Parts: sequence; structure tokens; C-alpha cells
Amino acid sequence: MSFELNATLREDQGKGASRRLRHANLLPAVVYGGGKDAVSITLLQKDIQHKLPDESFYSQVLSLNIEGEKEDVLIRDIQHHPYKIEVMHMDFIRVDAKKVVHVFSQLHFSGEDVAPGVKHEDGVISHVMTEVEVECLPGKIPEFIAVDLSEMHVGDIIHLSDLKMPEGVEVLALKQGEDHDTAVASMHVRKVVEEVGNEAPEAPEAPASDTGEEGGDSE
Repeated sequence: MSFELNATLREDQGKGASRRLRHANLLPAVVYGGGKDAVSITLLQKDIQHKLPDESFYSQVLSLNIEGEKEDVLIRDIQHHPYKIEVMHMDFIRVDAKKVVHVFSQLHFSGEDVAPGVKHEDGVISHVMTEVEVECLPGKIPEFIAVDLSEMHVGDIIHLSDLKMPEGVEVLALKQGEDHDTAVASMHVRKVVEEVGNEAPEAPEAPASDTGEEGGDSE
């Protein structure tokens, strides 16, 4: 999977300039790192919106074409509008093909419907994590990490160390020691909620009428 973005250099700075860009359906962004000076750029909002639904867009190396000069970058930050479908600002970091990077890869779970714990033991699988931070060279970044749940029984837990990682890709947390070998998915017995009876509760007795002996209709 490869992505290419076209950008132009941006000289105007400040909130006012960024606001004017957004009104014109343009998106302010910045590129930094790689031993070079930071550069302010402008992107087309529609180009970014078109790529946002693809989860690979957030972790794969992007080819950023800045007025004919191409650089390999990774997304480091995206600022979304609080309620509109609009990106407010983006940060990109330059990458070197020979230097490792840290990125978050999505976990893709499969086999849940055929797991023996689900089919025969009334078990339920909990997805404890949805992504994992990995370390690798830019050219080795996986599109996703597959997690096979098809052999799970009630009581089973899949840890980070159980994941089958592509060659050249390491889970960053595991490099920090066994204490960081956290759960990725687990299976437990389905909780059964006791049904409440259908009988309606008895209505309380009405209080006795306190009319007195001399009571009567008033005129």
C-alpha cells in the first residue's frame, strides 16, 4: 500500500492565516525531523478526507510531493475539528529508509465465530487491545497484525508475546521486559442475568377513610 500527497509551501503563519486556508478548503500542515528544518505546507482538504477511512494511511510511509520535491514521511499528529468532518492541522515527520521507526499497527481479529470456547463453552471473547506499537524499518511497516482466535477456550488469554509478527517487526512493549507482556484478547464465560418474574407486585392496601360520624356533603 502506497500513498502520495501533493503539497505547496506555505509562508503565511498564525491562526488567522490557517483560518483563511481552511475557509478555502485547504489544510495547513508542517513537516519536520530528519536533520532538516521544519517546513510549513498546505494540502487539499479533499485529498486528506479521501484517505482518512483507510487505516493504513495512519501508519504507512507516505510520499509527500512538495512542489516537485518528494520526501518520505509518517503522520505524527492529526487535529480534527471538534464536530465537523474536517481536519484542522497535520504534522508529518521525515523518515530514513535505514533507520527504525515506531508506529502503531492495527490488530485484525479473526476466527472468533469458530473458536471452541464460543461454540461449545458459552464463552465470550474480549478484545483488550485494538492496536500495538511496533518497531521496524520504514519498508517493513505492516498494514496490520493478524490475531487468530480460532483455537481459544474459556479461560484462554492471548498476550503480546503470542502474536505472530512479520519478519523484522518487533513489539515495542516486549523490549521493556516480561512485565509489559500484556493481554491482547481473552475469553470468559458469558454472564447470565437472572430473569425477573413476570408476576406484578401486589398493590399496597388503601388507607382507611377518615370521615368521622358527623361528616356529610357540604353545600
